[in-house]
Amino acid sequence: MDQNQHLNKKAEAPSSEKGKSRRCDGFKMFLAALAFSFICKAVGGVTMKSSITQIERRFDISSSLAGLIDGGFEIGNLFVIVFVSYYGSKLNRPKIIGIGCFIMGTGSILTALPHFFMGYYRYSSETHTDPSKNLTLTCSTNQTVSLTGRSPEITGKGCSKESESSMWIYVLMGNMLRGIGEAPIMPLGISYIDDFAEGGHSSVYLGGLNAVAMLGPILAFVMASQFAKMYVDIGYVDLNNIRITPSDSRWVGAWWLGFLVSGLLGIMASIPFFFLPKTSKNPQKERKLSASLDMMKSNEEKSQTNNMTNHGQNNENSTGFFQSLKLLLTNHLYMTFLFAMVLYFSSFIGYFTYMFKYIEQQYGQTASQANFYLGVTTLPMVAMGMLSGGYIIKRFKLTLVGIAKFSLFTSLMSFSFQALNFGLICESKLVAGLTLTYDGISPVASPVDVPPSSCNADCNCDVSQWEPVCGANGVTYTSPCLAGCLSSYNNATSTNTGVERQFQAHFQKVLPHLQVFTVFLQASSPGCKDKSIANISLRLALQVWKPSPPTENQQVWKTELRHRNVHPELKSLAMGFNALIIRVLGGILAPVYFGALIDRTCLRWSIKSCGEKGACRIYNSLLLG
Repeated sequence: MDQNQHLNKKAEAPSSEKGKSRRCDGFKMFLAALAFSFICKAVGGVTMKSSITQIERRFDISSSLAGLIDGGFEIGNLFVIVFVSYYGSKLNRPKIIGIGCFIMGTGSILTALPHFFMGYYRYSSETHTDPSKNLTLTCSTNQTVSLTGRSPEITGKGCSKESESSMWIYVLMGNMLRGIGEAPIMPLGISYIDDFAEGGHSSVYLGGLNAVAMLGPILAFVMASQFAKMYVDIGYVDLNNIRITPSDSRWVGAWWLGFLVSGLLGIMASIPFFFLPKTSKNPQKERKLSASLDMMKSNEEKSQTNNMTNHGQNNENSTGFFQSLKLLLTNHLYMTFLFAMVLYFSSFIGYFTYMFKYIEQQYGQTASQANFYLGVTTLPMVAMGMLSGGYIIKRFKLTLVGIAKFSLFTSLMSFSFQALNFGLICESKLVAGLTLTYDGISPVASPVDVPPSSCNADCNCDVSQWEPVCGANGVTYTSPCLAGCLSSYNNATSTNTGVERQFQAHFQKVLPHLQVFTVFLQASSPGCKDKSIANISLRLALQVWKPSPPTENQQVWKTELRHRNVHPELKSLAMGFNALIIRVLGGILAPVYFGALIDRTCLRWSIKSCGEKGACRIYNSLLLG
């Protein structure tokens, strides 16, 4: 009998080890799949941020409206995030994440679709040129426009041909759909890891995931840099007839290609989740953590809580959604960290959304160069910050107060580095009629009603025309007519003011601007590292649970106090509610009001055929900084 029992135990041991191995492999597979989904999520997000300037020019819209499109992601996420976070934790989390990845990829593809239904991009809609002869409107006394008026060809077109500009709505819808799909990835993925990871390793896994996810922005920045060099209608038009270059403020790159790639990657990322089990292994640490909360509940609530914690099953008699939400809202520590995250992410989202525009306008870089330099300099520092933040918290076993102090310190360091940018603002560009008088001598306080000079007084120029030419005096004129050009021949223009015609319309990039830009990158890199450390610290602090002290074992309570702020049953809801508030106050509003502030610094708007203003051509560098 004893011998048979011994043999049975030996037979059961390998089986148990195989089961444990399968469970561990399942968890590792989930980590790998989640890491890939994080990468795809980051690719989609950075693709939208890096393409926002291109979208603004392609659809001829203002920065505030472009900010609304960018905030569409948060609007879509807002619709489902709390309910997905709360009810998703009671269902099959891997499959829900897989469905989310598929929807996320579909949304990215929908964002790119307007390109295939719109006509060719008319980069000079307010200018009347003959591309076959490379001619442009020059100074002529026979014209019927005035220096303060507009061309009759523009005013007579009507608004019927501007219907394509409403196609931006589909970009907004695609971004909203991407937000809906991305909703379950973060809260359900983190709660799954926290349930089935070995004790004390959650912070390491979270830091590692965020570090691996930085491959997504790297890939997105590389793609954006290459696609920004390609003309938007590449493959459809003869590029030899395109007179503008990427340095022109009217240039639009192949923004749609990035969304197609990110959409396909998102659909691919969804596949592994449909083959993963609902659970990896028994969440033993949850049973220990629920003991202190049981002191505050009745006997009936105790049994319900234990059933949820031990078995991870849905219980209809458990604490309701609104009661759980009330527990979060009355958690003072949770609300304090939530307020800090709102301030942090509002500034970060607004800063990151328009960083590409800022670099283009302030330092004279193209969209391709802006994507490349940001990807090369800041992303490695962000990845280092993500990884080191989780390691430091794990290595020094920081308490709730320790995490708060650590987050405050790194936030102040990041702010200090960013404050250096105020000393790196370049002087306003020398543009006749906008920052200087037309003779290129005296500065002007406002670009409104700038008097003509001797060279263009009799030209009857259309000030809405945008064909920048660079004069020998180093001053940029917004059109050959305003520069006094009488005629144009290939790459040169005969003028009465000595202005040389340049069809590659761009503002002069002087050496001091490049030097300042280099210093800007050097100051931004360590600031991004500290900001990412603060980010991971705040995220971990939201998961820390402060239980009520039990009467039996004070030492157990002190140990648990170091690691939790939100009860394990509420961690998915806590992450979802956190994402909800950040998206409302940061993700949706920040790009809009940042964009509205940027619009106020515009010196010259493009003019649509209806006479409405479109996208901004040039900004006041001092105000933009």
